[in-house]
This record gives sequence, C-alpha cells and structure tokens, in this order.
Amino acid sequence: MIVDLPDTTVSKISRALVNVREEGGAVALGRVLTLVILTREAAVEEVIEAANDASREHPMRVIVLMIPDGDDGESRLDAQIRVGGDAGASEVVTLRAFGDAGRSNLESLVTGLLLPDAPVVVWWPNRTPENISKTSIGRIAQRRITDAATKSDPSGFVAGLGDQYAPGDTDLAWTRLTRWREQLAAILDQPPFEPVIGVRVRGASDSPSTALLAAWLRLTLDVPVDWAYLDAEEWPHGIKSVALVRASGEVLLERPTPGVAILTQPGQPTHDLAFPRRTLRECLAEELRRLDPDVLYGRVITEGWELLDPPATKETQAR
Repeated sequence: MIVDLPDTTVSKISRALVNVREEGGAVALGRVLTLVILTREAAVEEVIEAANDASREHPMRVIVLMIPDGDDGESRLDAQIRVGGDAGASEVVTLRAFGDAGRSNLESLVTGLLLPDAPVVVWWPNRTPENISKTSIGRIAQRRITDAATKSDPSGFVAGLGDQYAPGDTDLAWTRLTRWREQLAAILDQPPFEPVIGVRVRGASDSPSTALLAAWLRLTLDVPVDWAYLDAEEWPHGIKSVALVRASGEVLLERPTPGVAILTQPGQPTHDLAFPRRTLRECLAEELRRLDPDVLYGRVITEGWELLDPPATKETQAR
C-alpha cells in the first residue's frame, strides 16, 4: 500500500501512519529500530530496496529524507508512506523537503516520526557531511553509516575517516571486508602456527576496502604491510589479493576473476573459494545486527591507519 501526502506536516504524517495501520491491518509490532536515510533523489529507489530487503532480518521503520538539488522554491514538505508488500517487513516514509523546510534543522523533520524507545541508525548512502556525528541527525543516532565507495575519491575519503571518528561511526567499505577477514583469520588458526613476517595487499584503484584491509592487517599482525592500488586494466573492482609471508613460504589468497578466490599454501593443494562481491543489502543488514560501537573499526581507521605506510607506487613495486 502506498499513500501520498503532498504539502503536509510531520504531525499529519504521524496520524496517517496510525490510520494506515488501523484501516489496512498493517502490523506495527516488533519494529526493532528506526533507520533514517539521507540520500539523493536519483538513488532513492535503490536504497529503499536495500532497506526493504534488510528489514526482513531487522523489522524497522525507514525514514528517507531527500532534499532536491539547488532548490530555492517555496517551503513545502511532501511525503509518501509505504507499507505491506511495498515496504518489505518495514514501514517506509519518504520525505521531500523543499525551500526552507530542507535548509532548516533536518532533525525536526524526523524526530516526530521515530519509533518510541527504539535505537536510531542514520545512513548516508551517497552525500556525506564532513563530520557526521556532529550533524543534527547524527547526534540522535546510535550508529552512523557512510559508504566510501560512492565518493568521487574513495581512497581520499577513507584516509580521512579517522580524523572525525566518533564511537558509532562505520563505513560499508569496512563491512565489505567481512568475508576476507574471516578467511584470513581461519588461515591463521590452522597449522603451521608460524608467525607472519610480512603482508602484501593489492586491490583496484576505486576500492576503499583495500586500504582498510591493509590497515586492519597492520594493526592486528604488527608487521610491515606492502599495499598498492592496481590500474583498472590489471584489476577492475575490489580487492585482488592478500599474501601472508612466513618463513616456510607464502600464503596467497587471490581472486583470478571476480567472484572466485584461490587459496595457495606451501605443501598443500590449492582451494577454490566462492568470493562474490557483497551486495548493498548484505552490508546494510550486517551493520544493523549490532547497535553498539564497532570498537575494532574505530581502532583500524585511527591506530591502524597511523601505523600504515603509504601505498606502494609502480616504481617501488618494481624494486
């Protein structure tokens, strides 16, 4: 069910939500959180689809706030309510703020629609304020999610994550590393239990996860990490390979093609592993599983990043 509310107010939207539940029989019980999404208009359906999919694991209310580009028109708030089959296991409220309604305190547009006594998560899937924890909406959230992969300069954005970090912040570039971190941890938990004396990480130039993986390994293993970005001709997207150097030889986890990784270890047969790129829905659902600060992420983008050497260039890689 979809209900359009042109030129409305927050109080009218709240009453409409109650009416929709009463008249349509939509169930409001069991919502575990409120997800606030601040997005560009062009990306709204993509992020709503990801939130709807994630809501099947985390029933929630989704509030999507869009502010049109370059809008100087009359102050107005348009809204739309989606429930039932149009909203997965969530209630979706989309808000389009025009004129002064979009330039004033954005918190006032969502506070009247938050679920009572439920955690608040804020997601900036594309545009991101300089200091998310200091924004009016960021201050009311337990978790704040950004996505370096959507930026024009992903590597530069990742490099600045630690500068404004506050507990509760996270980035989907970190979430996309979960499968890599799990596999590398499993390797280190198996014999031979030799210390790692060096690490090599390679990834695409548009992959912010490459830098975060290098920083995690530098922090966790406390050994030098040689990491570099590859040209698009060498590798198109994401992380290409990770090598763990030991006295007995090199353990290599490498993707020859997207979606598949090959694990090579000294004295053992090679193993083919399924390594598909994680979807937006998978990453969002994972982040919504925890509402406490991700302490390890905070250490990686602050302590780990400070310990990490700059990425290798083609000249240094050739030496």
